[in-house]
Amino acid sequence: MAFELWIEKYRPRTLDDIVDQEDVIRALKGFVEKRSMPHLLFAGPAGTGKTTTALALAHDIYGSEELLRANYMELNASDERGIDTIRTKIKDFAKTAPFGGVPFKIIHLDEADSLTADAQHALRRIMEMYSTTTRFILACNYSSKIIEPIQSRCAVFRFGPIPEEAVRERLIMIANKEGVKYTDEGISAIVYVAEGDLRRAINLLQTASAMADQVDAKVVYRVAGLAHPEEVRGMINAALKGRFVAARDMLRNLMINYGMSAQDVIKQLNREIMASKSIPDGIKAQLMIFLSEVDFRVTEGAHGDVQLAAMLAKLVELGESHGGPSLD
Repeated sequence: MAFELWIEKYRPRTLDDIVDQEDVIRALKGFVEKRSMPHLLFAGPAGTGKTTTALALAHDIYGSEELLRANYMELNASDERGIDTIRTKIKDFAKTAPFGGVPFKIIHLDEADSLTADAQHALRRIMEMYSTTTRFILACNYSSKIIEPIQSRCAVFRFGPIPEEAVRERLIMIANKEGVKYTDEGISAIVYVAEGDLRRAINLLQTASAMADQVDAKVVYRVAGLAHPEEVRGMINAALKGRFVAARDMLRNLMINYGMSAQDVIKQLNREIMASKSIPDGIKAQLMIFLSEVDFRVTEGAHGDVQLAAMLAKLVELGESHGGPSLD
């Protein structure tokens, strides 16, 4: 049996199937009812449903797979980001009449914030010239990277991270349909790692289920290449209590046992420190300043082990000066 991507198998096909983006879906359903819509700009983090929503909208407007294939074109702008693509492939598709009596064609440009400035200016002109026959849906992570003339021609919809409970419900539904054995801790671990990215959550579930007979927290963190939050908190607490060597040993174990990179550790340190309710805000502020410096040095090529050791030393210093606070 061929390996099947669950993210595609369980992708919502219509706007009614999409949950937790109520304001966006309500407006898009209005476009479907009126059989008319402006150019659209979908902005938000990865894995929050932008591409799925664009496909579902096109499906609801066209009503059949045949019309969808004939009138809907999807391009990933990060792969085809130059002005030649805009002037040839997109222009050729946009200038032809819609097939099957539908009101307009749809061109979906995914990762549109990767388009070069010249390509965006060429796109703006095409959006003006062929507005009677074609509508554009631009999806991006950062709307600030889209030039203002394009933004002003689009209705902008912002997608937020998927709520944890919605991610959990979707994972449990898929696991039950696929006959996957799981623990509550395993599902919680996937939700923690995904951080509102449903695509990542589903891929983690599928990968973890292929690696073990039961999806539990240990398997999930190993698949994700991240440490269990309790281990990270233990390392932070050891440093805050002045036990630098012990914290350093915990750090090395995390990087060896889980194969974590320095940036992975920095990301988890940031998350656990900011989530703590017992560390005073003043200490958090100082730690964030130093953590940002460490992140910059690692990004620029500094030795990760040395920089993370310096981070632990900073935790020791702050812990000693503030009476040894600890995480919850």
